[in-house]
Amino acid sequence: MNWSGVMPAMTTAFNPDLSVDHSAVARHAQWLIENGCAGIICLGSLGEASTLSFEEKIGILKTVVAALDGKAPVVAAISALSTDEAVALAAAAHASGCSGLMILPPYVYKGDWRESKAHVAAILKATPLPGMLYNNPITYGTDFLPEQIAELASEYPNLAAVKESSTDVRRSTAIRALVADRLALFVGVDDAIVEGIAAGAVGWVAGLVNALPRESVDLFQLASAGRTEEAFELYRWFLPLLRMDTVPKFIQLIKQVQQEAGAGSARVRAPRLELVGEELEATRAAYAFAQAHRPKVAAASTPFAV
Repeated sequence: MNWSGVMPAMTTAFNPDLSVDHSAVARHAQWLIENGCAGIICLGSLGEASTLSFEEKIGILKTVVAALDGKAPVVAAISALSTDEAVALAAAAHASGCSGLMILPPYVYKGDWRESKAHVAAILKATPLPGMLYNNPITYGTDFLPEQIAELASEYPNLAAVKESSTDVRRSTAIRALVADRLALFVGVDDAIVEGIAAGAVGWVAGLVNALPRESVDLFQLASAGRTEEAFELYRWFLPLLRMDTVPKFIQLIKQVQQEAGAGSARVRAPRLELVGEELEATRAAYAFAQAHRPKVAAASTPFAV
């Protein structure tokens, strides 16, 4: 497992009856890797994991592992209401051929540090797979402080990375100051990627990459290589779309951009509903504006095979 590069938090494709479209899931994963992504993360928030049954989650993991056939790693996001279910999901992900785990705090219950640490530890101990801790206090209400992340890193050798989504780039520098290169640091919000790389990030768990993978990979590589002028030219163009990753309807927005780009369907599972009215028109307009004003440094993704 190489914790670096652009790893999409992949959306989940649904059929018209809202069952999982495994064929589209497989094609989407392959297309993302063909456009330069380093691996695939399944079952995250953007993958609508909270609406998937345990059996559906395992089916998706098996589909993506088979579709990539060893060409790139598959990481399973581990989220659940209970620690027992999270441990069972981790074990099933290992058995399904996944290469790593992305560990979320428990849904709904916001525990203190002792409880949160026990939850994460149980998942890390459930398999030999390397894990990425997902810190997103804004969405989940549980905040893993830099000192707590360092404590986990000192006690659990298979904690290999952290996805930092607090939106505060100072958190990234604080983590690096405590653990140096012990953990691979990933940016978890799309509109902080260039700043995050400057603070020491070596990876990006990305959202808009689901619709625009080549553009995302190029932005990451330009920023990582210190090609500042080109990176910021691409970043300024991309930002109106990247900011869609940081609002409550980020799933609907990103899936709509996928549909506009011909890279998937806007279908979502309830309680979410597809965009309508002004929200839909604004999303379409933002995508159309980006396509009409594409800078020279923005190489286009290859067409998605429908």
